[in-house]
Amino acid sequence: MTRLAHLWDQSKCIACGACIAACNAANYGSSGRVNITWNWLMSNIRKVEISKGPRPMLYLIQCQHCENPPCVTVCPTGASYKDSDGLVKINYSLCIGCRYCMVACPYLARWFYEEVWAPVKCMGEECQERVARGEQPVCVAVCPAGARAFGDIDNPASEISQRLARSRYVRLLENLGTEPKYYIVVGP
Repeated sequence: MTRLAHLWDQSKCIACGACIAACNAANYGSSGRVNITWNWLMSNIRKVEISKGPRPMLYLIQCQHCENPPCVTVCPTGASYKDSDGLVKINYSLCIGCRYCMVACPYLARWFYEEVWAPVKCMGEECQERVARGEQPVCVAVCPAGARAFGDIDNPASEISQRLARSRYVRLLENLGTEPKYYIVVGP
C-alpha cells in the first residue's frame, strides 16, 4: 500500500520562502494577489510566525493529508476525497463552494479562491501532475536547504521514511485523531 506524506524539517529550514514562491508560481501563475482567507500570498503554504515565548518560531502549514480527514467527512457532495495514495484532494466538478471543508479542517489548511469559487489546498494542480509523473512537488524540488521531503511512508527505502527513522518529529494536533501525514522534524 502507498501512503504519500510530506516532511518539513524545521531544524534545516532557513526561512527563505522559496517553497512559498514556487507554490505561487506553479499553481497560481506568479500572482501577486492575496488570498482572502489567510490575507496571504496565493500559495498553499501558510507561514505562521510565533514571536512570544523563549525564542521566535516559524511554522509552514499546509494540508496535512490526514488518514482521517474531517474535510472529507463533512463534504456534502463528495468533492473532498482521499485518493488511493492517501492524498486528500478536491474534485472541482462536484464542489459547490459551501466551505464546510474549510471549517472542518483543524489546521486551517484550505483557503477560498474567488476565481474558481471554491476552496483550494495543497496539492495544487501543477504539483499533482508532477507527482503523477514521479516528480517531487515544487516546494520539495526548490528547497535550497533540503528541509522538505515527500514520498511513501510505507516504503522503508524512501527518503521520507529514512529521514523520519533518524529524526525527532512532531505532527500537529495529533490528539484530534486525524492522523496527519505532515511531519515536522524538530531535530536529529
